Amino acid sequence: MRFKPLRTAALSVLLLGTSFAIYPLVAQEETTIGQGPREPAEVYSDLNLFGEVFDRIRSEYVDAPDERELIRAAIQGMLTSLDPHSSYLSPESYTEMEQSNRGQFGGLGIEVTMEEGVVKVVSPIDDTPAARAGILPDDLIVEIGGEEVLGMTLDEAVELMRGEIGTEVDIVVQREGAPDPLEFTLARQIVPVRAVRWSMEGDIGVLRLSRFSEQAYIGIKNAIDDIYEERDGVAPKGLILDLRNNPGGLVDQSVMVADAFLERGGVLLTRGRQASESSRYDAAPDELDKLIADVPVVVLINGGSASAAEIVAGALQDQKRATLVGTRSYGKGSVQSIIALGQNGAMRLTTARYYTPNNRSIQAAGIQPDILVTQEVPPELQGRDEIIGEAGLAGEIGGGTEERATTGSSVYVPVEKEKDTQLQYALRLINGEETNAAFPPDSDG
Repeated sequence: MRFKPLRTAALSVLLLGTSFAIYPLVAQEETTIGQGPREPAEVYSDLNLFGEVFDRIRSEYVDAPDERELIRAAIQGMLTSLDPHSSYLSPESYTEMEQSNRGQFGGLGIEVTMEEGVVKVVSPIDDTPAARAGILPDDLIVEIGGEEVLGMTLDEAVELMRGEIGTEVDIVVQREGAPDPLEFTLARQIVPVRAVRWSMEGDIGVLRLSRFSEQAYIGIKNAIDDIYEERDGVAPKGLILDLRNNPGGLVDQSVMVADAFLERGGVLLTRGRQASESSRYDAAPDELDKLIADVPVVVLINGGSASAAEIVAGALQDQKRATLVGTRSYGKGSVQSIIALGQNGAMRLTTARYYTPNNRSIQAAGIQPDILVTQEVPPELQGRDEIIGEAGLAGEIGGGTEERATTGSSVYVPVEKEKDTQLQYALRLINGEETNAAFPPDSDG
């Protein structure tokens, strides 16, 4: 797989919460909108204020404080005041994040973000304790192991959910519409994230990509190879790429996955502080995209499709390679750099916004499907199956060129394929039982 790098850098970059990465480093905007640069003397005066407060705490607090933890807490406060995704990573959290990006880690199997002081579920990971117990996207985790989440950082909450394999942890969830909090007891386990699962629905291949770990592209490639092998080299009638409730992951993997379906053209643009920092990823011809060049593609998205998943959906939509079916995506359009701090862990810092090849910002707006298809939601979940997404997070950075999301987008996906309205529509579309001007996409339009 080949693609044009944006620029070389030693740092990796993440998107959304704890799990999204891209490699070029792009600088952050220099000043707050509407403010000019401050004089150095003013900045040093504020730093002196910090030092004065720190010294008073050290000398006068009722108990002798842990000075290292004081400094880490100050750094955490500084970063979390910027936006919902910047934060400090302790050495332990940094190690766990690296394990997660490799595609295997210990825990409950929940992708989370922080909203108004509580942990919000973005998506449970397929075939994990959380998914099997019935944890749903948009659930609010208010208590972990008997400790209230309110007042914790996201990393502190995640650390509580992780632990020795086989041990149990109690979590309390507040679900919109439920009269009382829901209590779950979950056993921690190694969570091997199988990035891609595939099946054949008649002559149509369905590829379910759950997250963009290091196994994402190779999982897609192996799945397509297996489909052709099963069919004795005959191309499938169509392919459905299911990105619903995919919270994102490594952005280099999203570029490679998009490239698998594209022979050429842009995949991703990023913009940071300076115009000179603008960068671009391009697709390049390879054997895989040649193999499926004539195979129609439908991409399924919903309110839980975020970040790296939105990069793929946006690229295939802009390049007229696929038709998007479902509901609006999450709207996570910012890039976070993971900056290692040696033995002190790392910092996650928002450094850029990313754009689709047609220069559309996804931030707080999301990707709109070409064909809006909503799920048939069970009565007990109706009214509780929708999420506003990034636009609903306090402190989101804005700056998108598209209209902000103001209404919810469904995150419900039934387990039974025959009840999956969006999947069944995509199958009928490829089989010619449904017609829509958006399928196949007009590559000349």
